Amino acid sequence: MQLDFSAEDEAFRNEVARWMAEHLRGDFECLRHRGGPGDEDAYPAERKAWEKELAAGGWTCVGWPREYGGRGLSLARQIIFHEEYARAGGPGRMGHIGEGLIGPTLIALGNAEQKSRFLPGIAKGTEFWCQGYSEPNAGSDLANVQTKACLAPDSGEWIINGQKVWTSLAHESEWIFVLARCEPNSIGNCGLVFLLVPLDQPGIEIRPIRQLTGTAEFNEVFFDGARTAASNVVGQPGEGWSVAMALLGFERGVSTLGQQMHFYREFDLVCQVAKDNGADRDPLLRARLAQAWMGLKVMRYNAMRMLSGPQDGALQRPAMIYKYYWSNWHRDLGKLAMDILRVDGDIVMEDPVRTRLQQLFLFSRADTIYAGTNEIQLNIIAERALGMPRESRPART
Repeated sequence: MQLDFSAEDEAFRNEVARWMAEHLRGDFECLRHRGGPGDEDAYPAERKAWEKELAAGGWTCVGWPREYGGRGLSLARQIIFHEEYARAGGPGRMGHIGEGLIGPTLIALGNAEQKSRFLPGIAKGTEFWCQGYSEPNAGSDLANVQTKACLAPDSGEWIINGQKVWTSLAHESEWIFVLARCEPNSIGNCGLVFLLVPLDQPGIEIRPIRQLTGTAEFNEVFFDGARTAASNVVGQPGEGWSVAMALLGFERGVSTLGQQMHFYREFDLVCQVAKDNGADRDPLLRARLAQAWMGLKVMRYNAMRMLSGPQDGALQRPAMIYKYYWSNWHRDLGKLAMDILRVDGDIVMEDPVRTRLQQLFLFSRADTIYAGTNEIQLNIIAERALGMPRESRPART
């Protein structure tokens, strides 16, 4: 597990920091520290333009092989890039679903036609993707998806009917990857297909979901006879589950270091408020701040251990604790922020720092629910990481 960097790597760090300082200004100045969780619907047009700016500088898809439009960076330099990007205040990436999830999945499992069709648009920052997994009755229990897909005998296209929910930035995307049931009467993780579907068509309706934070980055997506080409299947029909799981393995990739840098930024804001209002003199709050700082360090070291293994989409044992750990840490930071804000936390104020901490509190309530609840994560740790007996589950009907 690498904890330090070579002199050449540190020179690369300076290159990234210099590029960010030169380009994240002017029309892009408003994007600093914007577009993260709970704020993802901020400045969508400007953030799409920023994706093109990154692409022009060669800073998208930095870990992809060069033959697919990436930069081919080593793991160490990918880590450096994500750390410096976040440290400079780089905005939340509009292209992160394409770059971090579907792109690596297509590189690993897609055919030559799919790679040549979809990877260039992701790398150039001109085509954006969203994820069609969760449904009203299939969130943590993803194998219960009920969206249907069948091949039309006349056109040979796939016809899709059903609903997806909590779809991040669907209203700003051109494509969605959809896990759907393609074999009638199949249950569980059998009989599924992984489809690439264009969103701009008559058979799709997107409805934003307004949240407590006032933002609406999540959506419901309804499919009513939506279509996609027969060639837009990743893997084989009936084997979509294995593709879906491989994609989720990439979710625990190197970009998690960038996520942690955003956490450092939020932690610094909490400390700033504590110093400003005197809460830092309360010994109990000081102890909680120290605990939060130690938690950040533990998170980083575990991520480094996690990333030292193969990055092939397989969920390695060190990665199985990651979501459980960061989501509980982040939720607790939100609670700490409100305790430090005191009465100001209950008041709407024209103060960007306090507003950001209020958003942190509200949005982090969901951290331990989405992308697998705490209970699901503990089952994964117990059964798959520790090899304990599987939890007794009722038979599917």
